[in-house]
Amino acid sequence: MSERARVVVIGGGIAGCSLAYHLTKLGWSDVTVVEKGELTSGSTWHAAGLCTQLNPSFNLTKLLMYSLDLYGSLEAETGQAVSLHRNGSLRLATTQDRLDEFRHRQSMAKVLGLEVELVGPDEVERLFPLLRPEGILAGAYLPTDGHVDPSSVTFALAAGARNGGATFRRHTAVLGIDRRAGGEWLVRTTGGDIEAEVVVNAAGQWAREVGELVGVRLPIVPLQHQYVVTDGLPELAEPHTELPVLRDPDHSYYVREEGDGLVVGPFEPSPLTWALDGVPLDFDQQLLPPNLDQIEGVLEAAATRIPGLLDAGIRSIVNGPDGYTPDGRCLMGEVPGLPNFHVLAGFSIFGIVFGGGAGRYAAEWIVDGQPSDNMWELDVRRFGAYAEPKQYVAARACEVYEREYAIHYPHEELPAGRPLKTSPLYELLASRGAVYGARFGWERPLWFAPEGVEPTDDHTFRRPSWLAHVAAECQGVRERVGVLDQTSFAKYELSGAGARALLDRLCANTLPATTGRISLTQMCTPRGGIECDVTVTMLADDHYYVVSAAATETHDLAWIEKHVPGDGSVVVDNVTSRVGVLTLAGPHSRELLQRISDADFSDGGFPFFHARELTIGSVPVRALRLSYVGELGWELHHALDDQLTLYELIAAAGRDLGLVDFGYRALEAMRLEKGYRLWGADLSADWTPFEAGLDRFVKLDKGEFIGRDALRAQRERGIESHLTCLTVDDADAIPYAGEPIRDRDEVVAYVMSGGYGPTVGASIAFAYLPTALAVPGTRLAIELLGAPVGATVVQAPLFDPENSRLRGH
Repeated sequence: MSERARVVVIGGGIAGCSLAYHLTKLGWSDVTVVEKGELTSGSTWHAAGLCTQLNPSFNLTKLLMYSLDLYGSLEAETGQAVSLHRNGSLRLATTQDRLDEFRHRQSMAKVLGLEVELVGPDEVERLFPLLRPEGILAGAYLPTDGHVDPSSVTFALAAGARNGGATFRRHTAVLGIDRRAGGEWLVRTTGGDIEAEVVVNAAGQWAREVGELVGVRLPIVPLQHQYVVTDGLPELAEPHTELPVLRDPDHSYYVREEGDGLVVGPFEPSPLTWALDGVPLDFDQQLLPPNLDQIEGVLEAAATRIPGLLDAGIRSIVNGPDGYTPDGRCLMGEVPGLPNFHVLAGFSIFGIVFGGGAGRYAAEWIVDGQPSDNMWELDVRRFGAYAEPKQYVAARACEVYEREYAIHYPHEELPAGRPLKTSPLYELLASRGAVYGARFGWERPLWFAPEGVEPTDDHTFRRPSWLAHVAAECQGVRERVGVLDQTSFAKYELSGAGARALLDRLCANTLPATTGRISLTQMCTPRGGIECDVTVTMLADDHYYVVSAAATETHDLAWIEKHVPGDGSVVVDNVTSRVGVLTLAGPHSRELLQRISDADFSDGGFPFFHARELTIGSVPVRALRLSYVGELGWELHHALDDQLTLYELIAAAGRDLGLVDFGYRALEAMRLEKGYRLWGADLSADWTPFEAGLDRFVKLDKGEFIGRDALRAQRERGIESHLTCLTVDDADAIPYAGEPIRDRDEVVAYVMSGGYGPTVGASIAFAYLPTALAVPGTRLAIELLGAPVGATVVQAPLFDPENSRLRGH
């Protein structure tokens, strides 16, 4: 006879225990945690326990702040000591760029009420008197940061979960996981079988192996991380206020007190992987052999900054593996294709500080169907099959590790594991000066360096040099015609007798009524938030073509497939890797196409938001007349094998028309000028179409669709926030994302996305403003690199508000 539980959590580290704790807080008491060893016996027990709240992401900062507040309350709630020290943290800036990064992060923190102080060298020395202040420009001091004992806080979470009804099964290894015909899961363990409605893989560094039990290869690999604990320092033997946790990011290490000694943790270059073929199942409460040579260089840098380390002996060296993902952030949420199978793993070395908040949001995801804040940056669906090979994950993970304290610039693209997926134009466009970035594994042209210009990004929080070249590309598109390789678009075909009914239930807008029509629509959550932003083209009565952003290929496909009926009436085919896309845009785009095709591209023959199957030269093309830059234009969808031929036809026909290659940064600039929204920046499940100003794409009277009731209720209550366009007084002061927006002294919003619009000659920001402020002419201020800069609410779009150019008039 099998045991039953509503939720089975696999793994008794901080992630699994936090999840169990939060599930019980949400009223789900029938939770069983299975752990093959003792609680905390994986990566949790040997963690350094650092707890910082400074993060480049708005919602992840909220998560971290919640973690520390939770840890501060657990002892009183459970009676279990957690040894939380809120002694603060101090980061050193020794370069101007680092100081810019601190200013940017400090501005973001103000939105959430997180205290970040920028202090001068004298105050840095006062806060951490063991260091040499030479070369220090400033420090970023967070008085509410600190550290916690990893095992103690995990035991406290487990105690809270037990108090809420959860059961813990220690020394119980998972042998297999099977899906029952009725949709439930059977977890086979050394202690017997457990039937469950929901299974969560919280197995830490074993998460990849647990995933393989259900046929999933999660992008997690173990990396070795070492820290040393020194013998006592005389300065710490006397009574004193505990020093803040010190981070010297330009030399890549952290330092905190441990008794009368110090913990020094390097993030060294060329880190070492471990057990890529599988972590041994019996690797419980064990460490790897010390490797002092591996971290010697960083330790020498630490001793230069903190001279007391030169004479301090080493009491112990801790070398423990931690599970890393390709971007260093954990995996959370329901695994695509496996209903009610969730994951919460891959925290790198930051599982302790992330554990509390991640457990909360993961529990909300299970109980409520979505977390209370958008967790896209942790969503398991942000990766696809391209990220499954261990060699790719290892290359990216090692890059993340050694750059843990590197400056994270706007628009930064990192090289590890690339190129991975390329279109047939990759080499040709590179020869034309293309500077590439990557999205969802695809190489995409960002901008084109003219002859004599180095095809490399310069990284800065200020005005980058490549902006002038992007402006020239925008001018070429606006005045003539441009071509962009958008093969990375996610593309799906839905067919079958039930295809229309499925899409009608998913989409807030009405579907195309006739073959060849296109609808722009959002797919909403039950709460009305924007889950997907797509175009739907009707190819036939029972055949539809859905296009979405490259980054959301797995995400959007999983959302669609999650709602596919089980009667076989809908077939979903992901054609992304088989279909290329070239976008042609600009006032001469019609003339160019008419030169190389017998099809009619006139307004009468090819209206706006229509699609046609046609031939260009000898290449069959599905042409969609729409544009994300606000110009007359077409997307040309074609078999990938035909792409080079199609591009060469376009290039030859457009030479005397002034055809330009343009990249995604020009696309971004022009979409800002047109006020077009971008999912993942301006749009997410946190915001509804009404708040985003997309009312015209929501048809409440069209029949039942997911989110309709919530949207109707919101409309009846009134919309409290509106996505609004602002221009900055100083065109050289460029907002990117996260900067606070002030009405006098009050922070009223933050920048969702921003950039420079070369055609309109202005720096542009989008933000969700309170209704009373979302009025053209309202004067506000955006804090940019620590200084308030005047900004004005304006009516969008800034460019061609009549849309005459878009329609080719």
